Amino acid sequence: QVDLAESGGGSVQAGGSLRLSCANSGYRGSTYCMAWFRQAPGKEREGVAAIVTDGRLIYTDSVKGRFTISQDSTKHTLYLQMNSLKPADTAMYYCAASGFPGCSETIENLGVAYSVRGFEYWGQGTQVTVSS
Repeated sequence: QVDLAESGGGSVQAGGSLRLSCANSGYRGSTYCMAWFRQAPGKEREGVAAIVTDGRLIYTDSVKGRFTISQDSTKHTLYLQMNSLKPADTAMYYCAASGFPGCSETIENLGVAYSVRGFEYWGQGTQVTVSS
């Protein structure tokens, strides 16, 4: 199994930037898709960005042009660069991974925002707070 740990969250003012990291210390060569999700109090957990099997990047509309997902395959680390942050981005951010070979199709069919059930491995989360 994979062991995911997020870091890099914090408090920033609107318009600021943060870079989140997700270390996969339990990598066993079985990860096909990785993604970042966020969840605010009283709301469903929402996928914001994903890297699918062929390396293609998928973003939900609300973060396009502001967030960038990337990975360092050698270090088995996933990143989320968040620019032009808004108060609406305030949430707990989670790293997720899937070892299911068909995860790309699942994410595409559901839409990344609604793909929470397509991931079986999760980190504990890192808090992002954006003030106006």
